[in-house]
Amino acid sequence: MAPTLIGIIGGSALGDAFELEEEQAKFLMTPHGAPSDPPRVGRHAGVPVAFLARHGKDHRIPPHKLNHRANLWALKEIGTSHIIGTSSTGSLKKTIHPGTFVVPDDFVAFWNIPTFFDDRVVHSTPSLDATLRRALVGAAKESGASVKDGGAYVQTTGPRLETRAEIAFFKKVGDVVGMTMASEATLACELGIPYASLCTVDNFAHGIVDEPLTFEAIRKTQRENAALTRTVVAKALGLLR
Repeated sequence: MAPTLIGIIGGSALGDAFELEEEQAKFLMTPHGAPSDPPRVGRHAGVPVAFLARHGKDHRIPPHKLNHRANLWALKEIGTSHIIGTSSTGSLKKTIHPGTFVVPDDFVAFWNIPTFFDDRVVHSTPSLDATLRRALVGAAKESGASVKDGGAYVQTTGPRLETRAEIAFFKKVGDVVGMTMASEATLACELGIPYASLCTVDNFAHGIVDEPLTFEAIRKTQRENAALTRTVVAKALGLLR
């Protein structure tokens, strides 16, 4: 079934810089509190889109303080049928270089993941949507980007970066590491909304290579990747029409 309203959760690379026509901000309060920002509903190249800046305006909300339940509930409440997330990640493999895109097909989350089912027993089986994934991979290839189709995303809690010992363990089970995607994918699954993520690889994780890891270097790569990330997301929207 073709999407009727595609939700985009913009991470560090997109921020709140995704242009929409006929844009309207949807101010709402969910049963789980306020979302990071009011979702913006409009059209991008004729495609109905609801855009939500994951970290809020000016990237003010750190990853460990994000209200994922409010963000996902808000997108559902305004009628979002499918969700694409963009996520900044670190590479767990020497063969996956910064500047690459990864479209995961699985994820690992050892720590507490939010749920909508605090008061009753519901066991969902999380997944990443194949149709959305194909569109993201195809869009990246059309854009001339280097893209890895598939891989496992490992989620940590943040806000600190991971230790060398943690990364030495994570690289055995995953391909990229980040702080947000598994939470969103799990909640989207609980709400019955297809979800997939476009991960930008902005650095090698701590200890994968000999160069020191700094947040300033990560932000520099994020800024360099931002325009191409917007292009890939826009092309994916066209493929999903």
